[in-house]
Amino acid sequence: MSQGPLMPKATAVWLVENTSLSFDQIADFCKLHPLEVKGIADGEVAAGIKGLDPITTGQLTREEIEKAQENSSHRLRLAESRVKLPEQKRVKKGPRYTPVSRRHDRPNAILWLVRNHPELKDAQIMRLVGTTKTTIQQVRDRTHWNSASLSPMDPVTLGLCSQIDLDFEVQRAAKDRPHVEPQDQGGTLMPAEISTAEPAHDEPFADMSRPKPQEESIDVNSVFAKLKQLRRSDDEEE
Repeated sequence: MSQGPLMPKATAVWLVENTSLSFDQIADFCKLHPLEVKGIADGEVAAGIKGLDPITTGQLTREEIEKAQENSSHRLRLAESRVKLPEQKRVKKGPRYTPVSRRHDRPNAILWLVRNHPELKDAQIMRLVGTTKTTIQQVRDRTHWNSASLSPMDPVTLGLCSQIDLDFEVQRAAKDRPHVEPQDQGGTLMPAEISTAEPAHDEPFADMSRPKPQEESIDVNSVFAKLKQLRRSDDEEE
């Protein structure tokens, strides 16, 4: 799709008023609908818009308009600009700008990020709070000139970065971090079902399998002899 004129409706108004081009030709050049061009001719559309001469603005040549007027099937072509603008180079985004009133809070924000998100790299912290790698290292090593007064503070609360930027950097750091298998921590506690269960009762036939102590042998004769002696002693007392 070719590029249209800068002010399509104003250009269409001028072409309707000053040329004998068809509605389809004007609509094709101005990237409008033919019914919209017809509405401009009837005064129903673009009321109060002043026409823009495409010849004086260098968008069309007079020869191109005359050629299109002679041939209704000819489509107008936008004239090439004689002035070539240089291509804009993509500027690399620099570090985040931090307002002067918030710059003294950056060490507190760095300390908060180092403690709560140790997975973040120095480059990510630099992008979030707009600091330098030297300052980050000083905060880590507690060699910052104001280390004694630093207190960790959320950079989002301080207004140094947005919550979306912080979440993005944290997720990015989590993806880059290698997966570490959990180490064996030795013995673990017994499940509650086992530790709180009642001790199992002995099996009903367990006693039968155990050897019973040997019973002492009883002398029947000595027992009867003792009974006879007791009866005799009773008779003598009577």
